[in-house]
Amino acid sequence: NVLTMSFAPKDEHEAQIQFALERGIPAILSVIGTQQLSFPNDAYDLIHCARCRVPWHEDGGKPLLELNRVLRPGGFFVWSATPVYLNDERHVSIWNSMVALTQSMCWKMVTKAMAPTGVGLVVYQKPTSPSCYKERQKNDPPMCRTTARNASWYTPLQRCLSRLPGGASRWPPFWPERLTAKPLRLPPTLFVEELFHNDTKYWSDVVSNVYLGGLGINWTTVRNVMDMTASHGGFAVALANMPLWVMNVVRIHEPDTLPTIFDRGLIGVYHDWCESFSTYPRTYDLLHSVFLFSNLPERCNVIDLAVEMDRVVRPGGWILVQESKEMIRKIGAIFRSLQWSVNFYNDRYMVGKKSFWRPNGGEIQR
Repeated sequence: NVLTMSFAPKDEHEAQIQFALERGIPAILSVIGTQQLSFPNDAYDLIHCARCRVPWHEDGGKPLLELNRVLRPGGFFVWSATPVYLNDERHVSIWNSMVALTQSMCWKMVTKAMAPTGVGLVVYQKPTSPSCYKERQKNDPPMCRTTARNASWYTPLQRCLSRLPGGASRWPPFWPERLTAKPLRLPPTLFVEELFHNDTKYWSDVVSNVYLGGLGINWTTVRNVMDMTASHGGFAVALANMPLWVMNVVRIHEPDTLPTIFDRGLIGVYHDWCESFSTYPRTYDLLHSVFLFSNLPERCNVIDLAVEMDRVVRPGGWILVQESKEMIRKIGAIFRSLQWSVNFYNDRYMVGKKSFWRPNGGEIQR
């Protein structure tokens, strides 16, 4: 009952993210460098870094402060790296810097352990109360100035402590109750709560009555799914009992529902569909979208988006698109030009299957 998200940069890890996706494990290309990760604040229950060479303490501690931003209050950071267990001068210096930094962030060292092999690890826990922040002798690192809408898309790393949300001491319900319980960060308005519950009910009905039996998709071949228009994550919840996982994508120009998706125990990222998605080619079994093409910003191009979907889907994989009658005919022609087989249902749904064709001497082999 644990859902993981692996991330690593493309250049230094020899396609490990591609290997993870090929094994059916949730993963994305990402790096802690100069910009914030494309996750909301307080997203993850636990963050793990083994054989970890990230210089957390450098640049004023910005890399570790970014982990603090995406770690849920009360969440854990498990760190296994040479500064934890080697005693030469360089590693001791790094360890001392980490001790000072974590103490200034009010992180609690839960345990420091050594395996019989000599490899060690340390476990830290993020606080659930802001009282420690107020009691620090020195306001360094300072508190971040704003707790406004999460906006980590193309945002530089910040040298500050993100403020704890209201109700930080509460932990979400255990799985699987967490999927359907009211998320802790759902805005407390009747309108938003109705949207949340209606989203869950709608996708439960559509998936069971339409998607699983009426569209010709062989779901037994599907291991990983991307919901390109995730909203509150109701589509992923409707698939929760199937042997697959869903990457929930929240568009940056839409309402910010990604915190509630993480509160439900699901995973996801922010993205702008005018740009390429941060993954290798041919890594997803099925892409799902609802009125994505119709609601593209003017600066985006329908053909470019279709080509990006073709890049991401494996040969033999699927797209499941819900659009207006006029739009599905338009994009159906585009995917047919890319050698996909395309079928329409009820003038509302388009199902496409990617072929294995390769160009050979100007002719197409299927």
